[in-house]
Amino acid sequence: MQKILVSRCLLGHRVRYDGGASGPFDQLQQWLDEGRVVPLCPEVAGGLPTPRAAAEIPGGQGGEVLDGHASVITTEGEDVSAEFLSGAYQALELVRKHDIRIAVLKANSPSCGNLLTYDGSFSGVKVSGEGVTAALLKRHGVQVFSELELAEASAALTAQD
Repeated sequence: MQKILVSRCLLGHRVRYDGGASGPFDQLQQWLDEGRVVPLCPEVAGGLPTPRAAAEIPGGQGGEVLDGHASVITTEGEDVSAEFLSGAYQALELVRKHDIRIAVLKANSPSCGNLLTYDGSFSGVKVSGEGVTAALLKRHGVQVFSELELAEASAALTAQD
């Protein structure tokens, strides 16, 4: 049975930067009940506390962080790139361990966003781009979806089963 990496906040776990959660979602609960879900919050796995200061990537590009050309900065000016990178590589380890080819990650997150992220100005402006974990997983052939694309994720899973 194909496993799916899922952001813990989407499963109702209170791990978001603000101490909140972003779920649960019926489709994710079904996959959880089927034993398919491998849960992870890359930011918490990387060593950040909950709650924590909001963080963004100036320019909004997780791939730039992976390549050492950008940083993840909090509202307090702290560089948390090392924690974001650690969490991303822990996600990659889980992908390899469980032969995961599909991930459902939190939209717009500096870790998990797959299509849009915030631009680093902390003004609510989104730009095309992906978070650090999403970028790393995509580089390694994982299809990354957000909670806004559960139908697409389900279709991709059906195609792989």
